[in-house]
Amino acid sequence: MSVCQTCGACCASFRVDFHPAELAGGAFVWGEGVPVAMSLPVTAGIVRLCGTDDAEPRCVALVGEIGNSVRCMIYDARPSPCREFDTEHAACNRARQRHGLAPLP
Repeated sequence: MSVCQTCGACCASFRVDFHPAELAGGAFVWGEGVPVAMSLPVTAGIVRLCGTDDAEPRCVALVGEIGNSVRCMIYDARPSPCREFDTEHAACNRARQRHGLAPLP
C-alpha cells in the first residue's frame, strides 16, 4: 500500500481547479473523466472539484479516514492537478502537517 493510500491529506487541504475538458464527455479525459456532478463551474474555462473550496476542504471523491486508509472514488479519471501532485511537492508535507501527520522524508 502506498503512502498516498493511507494519507489523503492533500485531498482534504487544497482547492482543485481544472479545465472543463477534463469532465466526463470532455475532449481531454483520462478514463471516464471527472463526473460532472462532482464539479462546480467557476468560470467558462475553470471547474472545481466539489468540497475542495469548503472552509474545511475535503474532496467529494475522497473516501476513508485521513492518515489511516483512504481512496479516491475517481482515481482513474482524476483531473490533472491531482495527477501532477505527488509526495515530492513541499505542499504534501504542509497538508500532512495540517492533519497532524508526520512529514515524509
